[in-house]
Amino acid sequence: MVFESVDQMVTALKPAVVVAGESVQVTGAVPAASIDDLAWTAAFGAAPEIKGTARWIIRGIGVSKGVVPASIHDLYTAMGRGEVKGFTVPAMNLRAMTYDTARAAFRAAMAIKAGAFILEIARSEIGYTEQRPHEYSAIIIAAALREGFDGPVFIQGDHVQVNAKKFASPEREKELATLRDLIKEEIAAGFYNIDIDTSTLVELDKPTLDEQQYINCQMAAEFTKHVRSLEPKGVTISVGGEIGEVGAKNSDVHELRAFMKGYNAMRGNVEGISKVSIQTGTAHGGFVGPDGKVRMDVKLDLDALKELSELARKEFGMGGAVQHGASTLPPDAFDAFPKAGACEIHLATDFQNQVYEHPALPAALKAEMYAWLREHAQEERKPKDTEEQFIYKARKKAIGPFKKQLWGMPEDVRAAIGATLEARFSFLMKQLRIQGTADVVKKFIKPAVVPFGRAAEIQAAGGVITASERKAEGLAD
Repeated sequence: MVFESVDQMVTALKPAVVVAGESVQVTGAVPAASIDDLAWTAAFGAAPEIKGTARWIIRGIGVSKGVVPASIHDLYTAMGRGEVKGFTVPAMNLRAMTYDTARAAFRAAMAIKAGAFILEIARSEIGYTEQRPHEYSAIIIAAALREGFDGPVFIQGDHVQVNAKKFASPEREKELATLRDLIKEEIAAGFYNIDIDTSTLVELDKPTLDEQQYINCQMAAEFTKHVRSLEPKGVTISVGGEIGEVGAKNSDVHELRAFMKGYNAMRGNVEGISKVSIQTGTAHGGFVGPDGKVRMDVKLDLDALKELSELARKEFGMGGAVQHGASTLPPDAFDAFPKAGACEIHLATDFQNQVYEHPALPAALKAEMYAWLREHAQEERKPKDTEEQFIYKARKKAIGPFKKQLWGMPEDVRAAIGATLEARFSFLMKQLRIQGTADVVKKFIKPAVVPFGRAAEIQAAGGVITASERKAEGLAD
């Protein structure tokens, strides 16, 4: 149910939740149905006041249960010191059916006592899935509460990426201002993990590595300073950098050293990055054949991943290297990442695929979504694409326009898809060896309870997804 007014919401939550002025007091067990209703209202409320108040109440209930946004920075620096090892943190982009999908992720984590996992959304995904940061955070927290998860939640802004074409045009300052505003919005929403992606600015045609990485270093340092200037009291945001654009040339140790040399010289005395993303042979969304199926013959350079992870820890005190574009790899590939010492791996497209290709997904809805793509997502069609390739690459763009229909599918359909997603999350979490990491998180992560206000949530709920954001062609694993 979507609450039609704030008064209806406040009345319905009593006596378990009492809203008094600017405080949310939890006085008893909050019924599961109430969490469901709050989540739906946070996403689909008719007015900013209703949506924003629902999000504010969700965060208030989260504080009472210890389910609060947190930074993974201290865990990664512990990896850098050699105090923690043996697992790779999955960073999972949730696009479709976000509430049900997040619930499946939390169920899988709880079953194996996992705590070291990240739920994220990229700059491009915010647009085409129609999920601004404050909504995304609220839905993640609501899902954790609904499943009885106990502990901090790591929410990440993935691929806060500079558009290289705009950077090289008269629109440069506008592009940079847009990214600064996005970072500010994400941090206010509880995204205490930010992946800065200025690797699009690497100039491989320059004669030396220092010159190739110069602008990447400069902009990564500037955005790091911007992040640090916005940090809430008691929070050191986990910031990630990137040395090679995923899908391009494979990274090597010389590039990492060149990047860190320039980056450290330019960032001044602010805390630096805690991880670094590299290219090892994968591609965002996978390599798609003419039949619209993802190819399994990916040549992954695990030696480079291992070498760069070790270097990141030993020379620079970071958690290690980050693997992108991995969710569509063959199932037997994932246990290699902990062995290679990767500190984090990004997973996205396969979860979307699990929804689209599930036998329980209503055929009529799927057909309607694909018809919409043919009319409205032609920017995704390349001249040599088959129809199957186009649909596979474009179907992410239908998630936002059909968001309410996906959320509102019959309960048995959502349960069936949720069970499949839970199994997939469970498999990946076990392969990445994060079972039992709830205790590791408890040891190294001491989350601060950051003040948040109802008025700020209402103001954020008034934000809209622009036409250009919906057409975004940026990255998201």
